[in-house]
Amino acid sequence: MSLPECDFYVGIDWAAQTHAVCVQDAAGKITAQFTIEHTADGFATLLARLGRLASDPMQVSVALERPDGRLVDALLEAGYPVVPVSPNAIKTWRDGEVLSGAKSDAGDAAVIAEYLRLRSHRLRPATPFTAQTKAVRTVVRTRDDIVAMRTATANQLTALLDAHWPGATKVFADIESPIALEFLTRYPTAKHAAGLGEKRMAAFCVKHGYSGRRSAAELLTRLRAAPAGTTDPDLVEAVRDAVLALVAVLRTLGAVRKDLDRSVTAHLGEHPDAAIFTSLPRSGQINAAQVLAEWGDSRQAYDSPDAVAALAGLTPVTKASGKYHAVHFRWACNKGFRKAMTTFADNSRHQSPWAADVYRRAIQRGHDHPHAVRVLARAWVHVIYRCWLDRQPYDPARHGNAIKINNGQIAA
Repeated sequence: MSLPECDFYVGIDWAAQTHAVCVQDAAGKITAQFTIEHTADGFATLLARLGRLASDPMQVSVALERPDGRLVDALLEAGYPVVPVSPNAIKTWRDGEVLSGAKSDAGDAAVIAEYLRLRSHRLRPATPFTAQTKAVRTVVRTRDDIVAMRTATANQLTALLDAHWPGATKVFADIESPIALEFLTRYPTAKHAAGLGEKRMAAFCVKHGYSGRRSAAELLTRLRAAPAGTTDPDLVEAVRDAVLALVAVLRTLGAVRKDLDRSVTAHLGEHPDAAIFTSLPRSGQINAAQVLAEWGDSRQAYDSPDAVAALAGLTPVTKASGKYHAVHFRWACNKGFRKAMTTFADNSRHQSPWAADVYRRAIQRGHDHPHAVRVLARAWVHVIYRCWLDRQPYDPARHGNAIKINNGQIAA
């Protein structure tokens, strides 16, 4: 869906507390410049002033450097075409238009309005998501943030132990596992584990339901084979406090992630498109929700599967000038969408013969594993797009030919 010609073009320079607004008419004349507070009254003021420009909201398009938020929601709910613009594009445009290098909030709003007016034929307005999609996206993105925080905390704990008690990271395979966290709670430093013998280790494993295949003797061998930990009295107390603090954080994040897993599954089950994404091979519940959250539910948002693939960073970027011609990795994209799609594609090849064949042929053409997975993910976008338009779950017999393959190969 392209942006229609409008009578007025509005640029908003987003900030934490106040937003600068610039209004240009179709000829490029600035008709208004003002600021609004990031408050309910500020939003009401903006909508009132925009309402006086034209009786039809579709004649007033608005651009700003972010795709979501309560201000964006307010504008969309009022019926105004909202165009998220790239900050990098605005910076480049400003550098070319403002030769002096001057910069201000009001000036940036004017640059955004000018960019919107002159580039409107190339820009695409945002499409509002349903409440169900917003719910899935909210819990999915929060869960992904929690997972990232947990990984960072686990890395921090591992680094701390490597510096002061290396053996503690060798006993159990996963430092984030419940048994490993219980071990660190009971033995946070080498000094606390000084009297740990085979019987105590065996009793500890029984008490905490250790399900690994290593005996107590093997676990102790791992512990003692590592460099000795610090036993300095002054340092031990500090290391204990630091280890217990990080263990507590990991436990909390683990519990929160489980709660969010349940929330993701619940909200996914309430979404009208859930059956489409959960029907995909090896998609599971969490990954299906991740793909759905970024894909969205607006059938007007994409004019082809290639638009979806570009948003997900699955199509390469070609650079050609004179004799120079090269194909590069696409950096500008929705990173979360790319991760969700490549995770699904990589998993799918272990269940779908078609996916395994696409991946195998990509490898045979000389692509490394990440590249081959992106090739497969791009192929899956075409298949999912057809399922999505048909509003039907994936059926290999029906949707297997949704993507056209030239000479038996998927384009790189």
